[in-house]
Amino acid sequence: MPNLTTARQLADTFVRDLADLDPSVATGLGLNPQDDRLPDLSPAGYQAKADLASSTLAELETLEAAAGPDGWDALEQRCATLLRDRLGVQLEAHAAGEHLREIRNIFGPPQAIRQILSMMPSASDADWTVIARRMARVPQAYRSWTQTLDEGIARGLFAAPLQVRTTIDQLTEWADSQWWHNFVAGGPESVKGELIAAADTATAGTIELRDYLQQTYLPASDGTPNAVGAQRYRLNARRWMGADLDLEEACAWGWAEYQQINAEMVGLAGEILPGSTPVEAMRHLDEHGEIIEGVEQVREKLQQMMDQAIEDLDGTHFDIAEPIKTVEAMIAPAGSAAAPYYSRPSIDFSRPGRTWLPTMGRTSFPMYDLVSTWYHEGVPGHHLQLAQWVYVAPQLSIYQTSLGSSSGATEGWALYAERLMDELGYLDTEARMGYLDCQIMRAIRVVIDIGMHLQLPIPDDSPIAPGQTWTPELANQFFAAHSGRSQDFIDSEIIRYLGWPGQAISYKLGERAWLAGREAARRAHKERGEEFNLKEWHMAALSLGALGLDDLTRELSTL
Repeated sequence: MPNLTTARQLADTFVRDLADLDPSVATGLGLNPQDDRLPDLSPAGYQAKADLASSTLAELETLEAAAGPDGWDALEQRCATLLRDRLGVQLEAHAAGEHLREIRNIFGPPQAIRQILSMMPSASDADWTVIARRMARVPQAYRSWTQTLDEGIARGLFAAPLQVRTTIDQLTEWADSQWWHNFVAGGPESVKGELIAAADTATAGTIELRDYLQQTYLPASDGTPNAVGAQRYRLNARRWMGADLDLEEACAWGWAEYQQINAEMVGLAGEILPGSTPVEAMRHLDEHGEIIEGVEQVREKLQQMMDQAIEDLDGTHFDIAEPIKTVEAMIAPAGSAAAPYYSRPSIDFSRPGRTWLPTMGRTSFPMYDLVSTWYHEGVPGHHLQLAQWVYVAPQLSIYQTSLGSSSGATEGWALYAERLMDELGYLDTEARMGYLDCQIMRAIRVVIDIGMHLQLPIPDDSPIAPGQTWTPELANQFFAAHSGRSQDFIDSEIIRYLGWPGQAISYKLGERAWLAGREAARRAHKERGEEFNLKEWHMAALSLGALGLDDLTRELSTL
C-alpha cells in the first residue's frame, strides 16, 4: 500500500484496489470506463477480495497505533469504525461460506452480471465496442460462479431449492425474451455484428447456467430448508444492517407496528369505499383510482414526480446541489424481481442516479401504490441520500459514500422520506392508502422474515393461524390478507425474504433509528434553548455518509 496516515486515505485505497479486483465495483462507481472484464466469481475471486479486506484491517490497526494517544478526530474515527465493522462482518460471512450458496431472486451474482451492462457508458461507438467485449464474457463469468457453487456442494452448503428454481425461471425468461439481444438492439450499425455475436454468446451462457442449476445443483440441494436459523440470520442481519439485533424484541415491535398501521388503514378504507376492508378499498382503487395506461406513460409520470419533488423541496427542506437535480426514471429489464429499485450515480455524476420500475408484464398502472414508492426510490428517498453522498465524497471518502453503506441506514432513510412527504401533506387520500400499504408491508416483513427463518410462533392475536409456526405458506397468506399488491408480487417477496435473510427488516428498523435520531436531536436543541432547524438537520444527516444501524441514532442525535 502507498504511504498512508489516515483512515480515509486507507478507505479510498481499499476502494481503488477492490475496483481493480472486481470490475462490477469499478463500473458501479464509474471508474475504468473501458474495462471490459466481468467479475471473477470463482472461489479464488472471492478469496482475493477476502484477502484484501483482511490486509486493509491489518493496516488500519497499524495506522491507529501510529496516530498516538490522542488518536484521530471524529471524522477519521467515524471512517475507521465503519471500515472495521463492514470489512469485519464481510470476513465473517466469507469464513462461514455464505458466498458458496448465494442464490436468490434479487441482487444475486447472475442478476449482478446483467446489471453491470445497464450501468456502462453507451454514448459512442467505442462505448458499444466495450459493451460487446464485456457481454461476450458472460459465459466465462457464469462458469466461474458455478465453480463456487460446486465448492458449496462439496462442503455441504446449499441454497434452498425454492431459490434455485426461481433463478432457473429467471434465466429461462432472460433467454426466451431475448434480453441480451434487446439490450444491444439500440447499438450503432458500425458494431452491430459484434453486438449480435456477443448477445448470442451471452444467451448461450445464460442457457448453460440455467441447465447447470437445473441438472446439477437443484438435485444436490434437495432437502435444504428455507429457514436459515438464528445463527445465520444474525450474521446476515449484521451484514445488511450494521446492527446486532435482539430478534425477539424486533419481531414484537414489528407486530405492534403492524397492528397500529392496520387500524389506520381500516379507518382510511372507510373513507375510500364505505364498509370496505383495506384490501377491498385497494382493489377498488385498482379499477377506479388514478390509473396510468402505458409503460412509457408511467415512466414519464414517475419522472415528472421526481422533478417536481426536487423543485418543491430544494431550499425549503433540503439544499439540493445542482448535480443531484438530475435523476432518471427507468423501466426495469424483463426477468427482474417484482420490487422497484434504485441505482446510484457514478462518482463523477456522468451516469445519473436512476429509479427502476419492474412492470411484471403490466401495461396499466394504478398510481395509489406508486406515489410514496417513488418518494422512497427517488426524491427525497434513495436518490437524495445516495447522490448527496457522491457530492460530499471529497470531504469524506469514496468508501463512506458508496461501498461502506448498509441497508439499515439507506432503506431506513428512504422509508423516513415516505413518512416525511406524508408529514408535509404531499399524499392525498388515494396516495396515503398506498403509503400505508407500503408501511404495513415493511412491518409485516419484520415479523415474517424473522418468523420464517427462526420458525417462531404466530402471535395469539393474529387473524390468521394464531399459535402456529410461521411457514412460507402462512406468511404468504398473512401478507396477501393485508396487502394491496398482486399475488405475483407477494410470491416474489416471500422468495426474496427466504433467499436474503435479514435484509427486508432493514427498512422498518432503519426508519425507527432515523426517527429516534431526529427526536433525540430535537430534544437536545430544546434543552439547549435552541431552535431545531429540520432542513439543517436533514443536510447534516445526509452528509454523514454511511453508518451501521447501531451507530446511526447516536450520530443523528448529535446534529
